[in-house]
Amino acid sequence: MALHRGPAALRYRALALTFALLAGGCVPSEQADNGKICGLYASGASDVEVIGQGSVLAILGTRNGPSGVHEGFLLKLTGDCDLMVRVETNVGITGPLPLHPGETATVKGVFDDDADGGVIHWTHHDPSGRHIAGYVEAGGKIYQ
Repeated sequence: MALHRGPAALRYRALALTFALLAGGCVPSEQADNGKICGLYASGASDVEVIGQGSVLAILGTRNGPSGVHEGFLLKLTGDCDLMVRVETNVGITGPLPLHPGETATVKGVFDDDADGGVIHWTHHDPSGRHIAGYVEAGGKIYQ
């Protein structure tokens, strides 16, 4: 029996591969812009979509919030600016984040200024569709 390799079959295989990659959390990383985050912090800006990358400094554990259980960690941004930001994610949406100090992580979410270096939150999809779909990427896996 010969395999059909026409355009429709190739499109089907490409689509199946795309869905398999998305389901496995293997979505290509977006470009981090740590300079943008440092500029936002320096100017006191808030409520801005960002993508940052750095090294996990500490795991802050979980806490109950008005929209569910959140897990936090401290991220030391890589690059020229010396900024540490707190990252928060809703583990009811993403599941637990098995991060370790020293591990590299990329985060997409909303930056808000605060006295401690700022926070990046909404690092998951928003079931209500009001915010951008954020994520935490670490260890080759994407949590969203």
